[in-house]
Amino acid sequence: MNNVLLIDFGSTYTKVTAVDTEEGRLLGTADSYTTIETDVGDGLENALKKLHEKTGPLEYSARYACSSAAGGLRMITSGLVPELTAEAAYQASLGAGAKVLKVYSFQLTEDDLEEILQINPDIFLLVGGTDGGNTECILHNARMLAGVEFDFPVIVAGNRTAARECERILAGHEVHLCENVMPKFGVLNIEPARKKIREIFLNRIVQAKGLSKAAELLSGILMPTPSAVMKAMHLLSGGCEGESGIGDLIAVDVGGATTDIYSMADGMPKDASTVYKGLPEPYDKRTVEGDIGMRYSVRGIVEAAGLARICQLSGLDQDAVNALLDRLCSSPDLIPEKGSDLEKLDYALASMAIETAVARHAGSMEETYTLMGLTYVQSGKDLRHVKQVIVTGGSLIRTDRTGEIAAHAFASPAAPMSLRPIRADIRVDRKYIIAAMGLLSEYYPQIALRIMKKELVYDGYSE
Repeated sequence: MNNVLLIDFGSTYTKVTAVDTEEGRLLGTADSYTTIETDVGDGLENALKKLHEKTGPLEYSARYACSSAAGGLRMITSGLVPELTAEAAYQASLGAGAKVLKVYSFQLTEDDLEEILQINPDIFLLVGGTDGGNTECILHNARMLAGVEFDFPVIVAGNRTAARECERILAGHEVHLCENVMPKFGVLNIEPARKKIREIFLNRIVQAKGLSKAAELLSGILMPTPSAVMKAMHLLSGGCEGESGIGDLIAVDVGGATTDIYSMADGMPKDASTVYKGLPEPYDKRTVEGDIGMRYSVRGIVEAAGLARICQLSGLDQDAVNALLDRLCSSPDLIPEKGSDLEKLDYALASMAIETAVARHAGSMEETYTLMGLTYVQSGKDLRHVKQVIVTGGSLIRTDRTGEIAAHAFASPAAPMSLRPIRADIRVDRKYIIAAMGLLSEYYPQIALRIMKKELVYDGYSE
């Protein structure tokens, strides 16, 4: 046997997955508290102990890992126009698996610099201007950064005319030059920046996150966890040599603090009566809703959906809901018992987390009248044709109502201009293997794809 161990160092749990690559099968999964405040190696050791209790002793030819521990990969981006280069930088950062803490547009101010230094990101992505276009903004921002003390690396991925000058301005700091994220007006080129972000994560961030000791046990920490999920979903959608994918899809990861949405779809207008407005979005898009989470961001769900909607879905009155919300805020580790009021509330919260996050991720349509008559204007991705929705997260895995919750990702008569899926099959990642399969796909894409197609369980619910 040729066994591979796949590890996901999360902020709360370390998850391990064992795969036999000769037979192409999943051997087992387990998890344990990460214990990043002491030694992440302890969490790994405990998770392995649980795994081997299920599988028996295993030897591994390789160990690969991803990580979102200690806040994951934290980034700040700075661009020129909010809807253009700043948005391109934002998409590049999210696609690389980062948590984008702030996006600045136009020229940085002294107040902005104070905020940047206070946040102290892991990476700063400096962009601005198309190639041959505006250089004033990116050069100004480079000078502003050079005027303060900081120790985070800077990626320069803006107007190529100004790139070397930015590097000279920032001399003495760690600077990486990269291709422009938007070399021409309205044209995205975010993959080179994504690769550079992942490279820095490998070479520098591992030590900053307290993972260097655990790294001695590994064949490699390959990428941030969201980046591993992105790779897995790209593979599941498009397939690889010798194995077909399942087509366009949306993936939803409802966590305790955030809800991440991934879409693998072109999303551009398919009707001649529809025109597109704004910057075209990447085929493989990720968004992170930092105010939408089942525990640490539970108030954000209620604020977005409205207390009345939460009460309606849960069947609980306002006093009961507010009392339970207070409990969740003070004890975010609470897990609902079957049939309890907390389980009813969790159903409502998870449903609204998905509805809100997918609605924000998907595009929208508006009607306008021109000389040619009625015309539709599309902003963002049209996901109405997507036929597969993949869901993961404790609130969807620990319930019998997964399909009902996931169905809130679908289009609704209440929001007719939202371009969410009309009808789709739902698959559930009940064993938490998606990130592990993204890691495995670096070396064994066909095996990773086959395991996902087998293990992502069809829920049997379709609208």
